[in-house]
Amino acid sequence: MNMKWLEQWFEKIEPKGKLSWLGSTYEAFHTFAFTPKAVTRQGSHIRDAVDMKRSIIIVVIALVPALLFGMWNIGYQTYTATGELSTFHFPLLSCWWFGFLRMLPMIVVSYVVGLFIEFTFAQYRHHEVNEGFLATGLLIPMIVPVTTPLWQLALAVAFAVIIGKEVFGGSGMNFLNPALVARAFLFFAYPTHMSGDKVWVAADLWGTDAIAGATPMGQLAAGMNPSASALDMLLGTIPGSTCETSVIAIALGALLLLFTGIASWRIMLSVFLGGGLMGLLFNAIGYNEYMQLPFYYHFLMGGFAFGAVFMATDPVTAAQTNTGKWIYGLLIGAFAVLLRVCNPAYPEGMMLSILFMNCMAPLIDHCVVAQNIKRRAKRVAAIGKEAHNG
Repeated sequence: MNMKWLEQWFEKIEPKGKLSWLGSTYEAFHTFAFTPKAVTRQGSHIRDAVDMKRSIIIVVIALVPALLFGMWNIGYQTYTATGELSTFHFPLLSCWWFGFLRMLPMIVVSYVVGLFIEFTFAQYRHHEVNEGFLATGLLIPMIVPVTTPLWQLALAVAFAVIIGKEVFGGSGMNFLNPALVARAFLFFAYPTHMSGDKVWVAADLWGTDAIAGATPMGQLAAGMNPSASALDMLLGTIPGSTCETSVIAIALGALLLLFTGIASWRIMLSVFLGGGLMGLLFNAIGYNEYMQLPFYYHFLMGGFAFGAVFMATDPVTAAQTNTGKWIYGLLIGAFAVLLRVCNPAYPEGMMLSILFMNCMAPLIDHCVVAQNIKRRAKRVAAIGKEAHNG
């Protein structure tokens, strides 16, 4: 398709003179539609059609399966709990439409608040608008309960963007995952809504009420066997955060991220290995119901799979060295299961585990690099000794 007309329109509205201070805003929209005009002139560089904005768009596309299923599951859980599911002629469409109408305001609030702050900081600093929030703005509504009030969501988004990212210089400079910072804010500020043991089902379209109950993880924390089967948890037809329940939908997104090389397979695999090993250790101990839970159940419950695919692999906050990625992922999985089993007051665990390892990632990389330097120094010394003796 010939997009010359759009390019000419962008050239026509380019801010100049007194409006030149709007350059950051103009550049953000222009580079979203076209590749940037500015290119490097010196040094050796690899030119690729997939720039940062395109990488973020791929992440957004990878989130679509989980998002669509999450919308359907909101309606399914609500209508099942209220006994209205059998009254619809097209239950699949009715469930999805209900979830869409519940999710849409959350997504709009997230993007409006977050992008307003991003654009404000960019204009003030005369910097380019960071593109990272294109994914973060969608991730935040996907990992919180559907019953989260919009004003609480707005506060969490503002906290995540300002405190979690902008105070450190913006995208690429933050050491904590912004989406998880928003969830952590809600968890500590409003713990009764974010503890991870309540059924997050909207009793009506606008979420003015909620239906009480317990998630499978909440049931385990209370010493009961989960009422949902492994198949139910694999498919995602269980209560939980808006878009974290379906492992199959998450796996579809993971395949796209791995195929395009956007996410690290080392981190994804090591998170599941770490969680599995810790689960097997607790199986060997077998002190209570939670310890006796088959290790693979941890992969199907809560936000484990979603966190392993979309949160732990964040290239900004994760470890950068290949060896460091293995260590980073193994510890995330192990700590997540450890927190779940040993802290009944907080049966989720994945969020705190990833945030903790975000803090440890620079130290892990430092130790890996230092060890490599030490090994190379020993090899050089050994070669020099052999040459001297020869």
